[in-house]
Formats: sequence, structure tokens, C-alpha cells
Amino acid sequence: QVQLVESGGGSVQAGGSLRLSCAASAYTYSNFCMGWFRQAPGKEREGVATSDSDGTAKYADSVKGRFIISKDNAKNSLYLQMNSLKPDDTAMYYCAANPDRVYSGGQFLGCGPSQHNYWGRGTQVTVSS
Repeated sequence: QVQLVESGGGSVQAGGSLRLSCAASAYTYSNFCMGWFRQAPGKEREGVATSDSDGTAKYADSVKGRFIISKDNAKNSLYLQMNSLKPDDTAMYYCAANPDRVYSGGQFLGCGPSQHNYWGRGTQVTVSS
């Protein structure tokens, strides 16, 4: 059974930091490609970061250098450390699990198509200027 529970959202001022957590079931953590998405009001949901089983990470250009995705295998958990937050980062953040991983030439490109994602309920991040 796929289970994803996010936590750690909140309100911060621009330039601040937040750390999001996603607790997954052992089955989900071991068998699915996991990542973070976000959806701002009036906008489509977009990918933020994904992590391969060995920790190889892929980031959206908008968060590169500011966000770090990490995993704790002992806790079946995925994290998103968000630094230098901007008002444009304001969104509902979702943990996602996908049954597929995409590789090209042996390089991890990300998780499979998002229409196949399983989703957590989300956690709100609000960044004020």
C-alpha cells in the first residue's frame, strides 16, 4: 500500500529556510521513485526535486542551488531542505511516489510520468517578502 505523509511546512520570511519531511510506508520507500512537487494558486503542479535510490538527485532549475533533497533509509523518509526561500516558492508542496524511474545512458533523469504518481496530502509553504 502506498502511503505518504508530509510535514514541516509553515510561514517564513524571504531568505529563510524550511525543511519538509515525507514519511513513507516501507513498501513505498523500497519500490517507488520518490520526489517533491508543488502547486501555487492558479498554477499547474510542477516537479521540484526527485531522488534515485542511490541518492542521485534532479532539481527544477528554479530551485537549483537552494533546495536539497535527501533520504533516510532507516526511517523510510524523504526530505526537502529549502534555503534562501523566495515569495515565488509559496505553494502547497506534495510528496510523490512513482512506480518508474527514467534513465538515459545510465544516467538518472527522474521519476516516471507524473500522471502515474501517488500523492501525499501536501503541506503548505508560505514565504512573505
